[in-house]
Amino acid sequence: MNTTAVPETAPSGATGGRTRRGRTAGRSTAKLVVTEAKLFVRDPLGSFFAVIFPATLILVLGSAMPGFNEPSADIGGRKPIEFFLPITLALAIGTVALVNLLNTLAADREKGVLRRLSTTPVSPVRLLVAQLTVTVVALLVGSALALLAGRLVFGIEARPNVAGLLTAFVLGSASMVALALLVAAFTPTSRAAMGIGSLIYYPMLFAAGVWTPGPLMPEAVRRVADFTPLGAASQALQDSWAGDWPQPLHLAVLVGCIALFGGLAAKLFRWS
Repeated sequence: MNTTAVPETAPSGATGGRTRRGRTAGRSTAKLVVTEAKLFVRDPLGSFFAVIFPATLILVLGSAMPGFNEPSADIGGRKPIEFFLPITLALAIGTVALVNLLNTLAADREKGVLRRLSTTPVSPVRLLVAQLTVTVVALLVGSALALLAGRLVFGIEARPNVAGLLTAFVLGSASMVALALLVAAFTPTSRAAMGIGSLIYYPMLFAAGVWTPGPLMPEAVRRVADFTPLGAASQALQDSWAGDWPQPLHLAVLVGCIALFGGLAAKLFRWS
């Protein structure tokens, strides 16, 4: 008698069912991304801060701030505006995530939009993925415009580590969006979201070096800033903008924030 065990295989019908469900989930998520993108474009405030604000800020600083567009011997003959470009990108990330996105989601919950979505096959994870995708893509477009404006108008001749810059930007954007989604997961009203978001937003800007550049911060403060998502993102952007690769510590902080905040947001998210 042949006693060789025959490995059990899943019925072809079950495999086909899983494949069809996966394709259906992919198509529904793609449609949700398209829908969220259309809503984003129709929101003038969100579109401005994500797409137009970074380039506008660079143009204003370079034109209005004394000495910002003049070579300085203190920094090796380079222009101060060059060093502020990566900080501007971090500022745009923080503003779009903790102001625009957070308030939009809280307002949708308050108006009952999310409650209506709960009656559809859309899951919280798919909604969060769609929001993350649209926001990061919009920020990428806005940052590209800011870099282009700096080069064309002020003649900035930077040689960044492009791969490192993209990695830092995408991870930084994703970590801040994940943080905003986590706050939005438990804030019932736009007023509450605005209050909590502000309590997080302004310290984050300080950590990012918007008011006090990282090298001028006290050592203890700079060390704390390294472990905040926007502080780590800003430093990683500055390192890659200077041609180096972001420090492993900053990348690890960003990946950890994405996993922690994103996982908690998906778990705690409520439609109403």
